[in-house]
Formats: sequence, structure tokens, C-alpha cells
Amino acid sequence: MSLTAALAYARHGIPVLPVHTPDPSGGCSCDRGVRCDRPGKHPRLRHGLTDASTDPRQIELWWARWPAANLGLRTGIAMDVADIDSAEGWHGLIHLLGGSLPAGPRVRTGGGGWHLWFRPTGFGNRVHLLPGLDWRGAGGYVVAPPSRHAGGGDYRWVRRPGDDLPAGASALLALIEGPVPSPAPHHPITHPDRYAQVALAAESERVAAAPLGARNDTLNRAAFALGRLVGAGLLDPGDVVRELDTAARRAGLGRVEVRRTIRSGLTAGRRMPIDAESSRAPLLRA
Repeated sequence: MSLTAALAYARHGIPVLPVHTPDPSGGCSCDRGVRCDRPGKHPRLRHGLTDASTDPRQIELWWARWPAANLGLRTGIAMDVADIDSAEGWHGLIHLLGGSLPAGPRVRTGGGGWHLWFRPTGFGNRVHLLPGLDWRGAGGYVVAPPSRHAGGGDYRWVRRPGDDLPAGASALLALIEGPVPSPAPHHPITHPDRYAQVALAAESERVAAAPLGARNDTLNRAAFALGRLVGAGLLDPGDVVRELDTAARRAGLGRVEVRRTIRSGLTAGRRMPIDAESSRAPLLRA
């Protein structure tokens, strides 16, 4: 059944990945077993979601190897997903949407929560968007029907996808985007080289400590911020790549995903170098 569902998702342009399966005791099919802190929820693939595919032959090979695998869907390409795990998150989302939920796809998760599908926003994952509400966007994935939860419940469709997905209300999109940073005071950086090295260390630590679900987004933001310093001639690009790569590996991101994200963020940041004479964009974020 999971293979049939996986092929159907792929036909609709949604990249699919096999996910570990919970066992009857509540443990996980991974090597950690009952010690796993995410039983039945993390990818079986070496490079995680970056290996997700819509190729039916690849999907058939995966499920021939792991016929009982749970099914993961990469978000941010065909859809974004509001991941709700409490009544507080449910009511918070309704408030952001103007008092009612859109008539879009809706999944009841195996743990008793909800997944609501929306049009892709272009934004990354947002953990704790509101209490009980996470956002799965670019660089994320969700476990999908007919997967099984460690608690024994199954993921099931309450309202299946149709021809179109709802767009998020402006209040929801604004919260996902986050606040626009206020301009910094127009004063020069006293020691630009020292400032740049401190920024490199701070951003690297931020990436290494990023929580699951926010790692790729944190890496992208760090690469962009440091790319602005590279563009200003204050950091060597090779040093930035090495430090961020090490930090991202510590956080648990895969090699291909790390390289792609660093390259994208650095390229964008170098196009907008900071002005060391006025420091309009502070990099040492709280």
C-alpha cells in the first residue's frame, strides 16, 4: 500500500522518500531502536530529504528494499504544510486565517495532530511558528498517509488533494516570513576584520545548534549573512565554506544538501555586500 501511495504522490510532482518504521514496542527500525527519539519519523536514506525523488523506478527500488517503510514527502516544491500538534496550534492557525480553515487537503496524523496543505510560499521551515504549530516549507518534509505512528495510529486523509491548493492568508504569510530587521545605526565598524571573525564563529555555532526542522533554513540564513561579509572583502569564501560545512555536519545535515545550501546563500549574500563604513545590516543576531 505504501508503494502504491508513494507512486501516486510522485505522479503529482511531490518528491518521495522512505522513512523508518516504528515497531510494536514503540521503538524504531533504525539502529537506535527503543532509544530513538523520533521513531518512524526520520529518513532511511543516507542524504535524507535531498535524495527524495519522483522517479518511479527509484521509488520501486526503495520499497522493494524496505516494503514496510513509512512514507515521507518533501515540502516546499508542490506544497507547504502546517503541522499542528495541539488544540492551541489549531486555534492559532484559525485565527491567522481569519476565523476558518480553507477547504484544502487535510491529514489526521498518527499522533492525533493535523497536517494542512497550502501552496508553496517559498519560505523555509519555521519551528514553533505558534505554540503547537510548525511550518514545513523549503528544505522540509512530512510523514504522509498511509504511514504508521509510533503510538499505533495511522496517518489518514480527511480531505484529499484536489486540483488546487489554498494560499495562506496575509497574516499567516507575514508570520512565516518573520520581522524585517530594523536598520542598524549608521556608525562604522571599528575593527572590520575582528567583527567578521566574530560573525563567522557566531553563525557557525548557530548552525551547529539548530534544532531539527530548522537546520537547513538556519544554514541558508548564515550563508547569506556571511556572504555579505565575503562580498565586502572581510572574509575568505573558503574559510566560510569550511566552517559552515563543519557546523552543518554537526547539526546532522547531509553532504549534498549542505553544499547546495551554502553555495546558494553565499552567492546571494555576495551580491549584497555590507558597507563596513556604516554597517547597515548587523550580523550578530540575538
